[in-house]
Amino acid sequence: MNPLNQDVLVLNSDYEPINICNMKRAIGLIYLGKVDVLHSDHMEIHSCSTTMISPSVVRLRYHIKRPYPRLRLSRRSIFARDNYTCQYCGARSHELTIDHVIPRRLGGRTDWENLVCCCRKCNIKKGDKSLQQIGFHLTHPPRRPKWVPFVSLTKYVDGQRNEAWRDYLPYAGGWGAGAD
Repeated sequence: MNPLNQDVLVLNSDYEPINICNMKRAIGLIYLGKVDVLHSDHMEIHSCSTTMISPSVVRLRYHIKRPYPRLRLSRRSIFARDNYTCQYCGARSHELTIDHVIPRRLGGRTDWENLVCCCRKCNIKKGDKSLQQIGFHLTHPPRRPKWVPFVSLTKYVDGQRNEAWRDYLPYAGGWGAGAD
């Protein structure tokens, strides 16, 4: 695997995650003296004059003020919120769609509380019927995420799988579909 294709978690000076950048950008920030490396992946990166260990997590030396992010409603955000799992049958699949819980013909809106991740099989079976008509039940009620990461929601969910990043990514119990 080419280390230059890896993602690097960027933390503000107070250790708050603010971005995920590519390795090339992270190396530039290191050589400009703008960041400190907190974790590395133990893979060597070679240039003509030097060798370095690829960073995984870097922290800015100076604090950057950022406006609080606003999470936009999108297919990717719905998939991430529902953890890429059908909210009717619980299946995880590469062939996922978005479904209106209350169909639009029955007055259902296109918003966080009415859209769920759905597998094609369940979506075809449900069609434009209500949950009561078809006998489906939601595994988790759809909600607008209460917590919004500075990094994109999909990258945040993927980042939860990176062991070194978990210490720096706050548990987002308020944004997932299973949140209470």
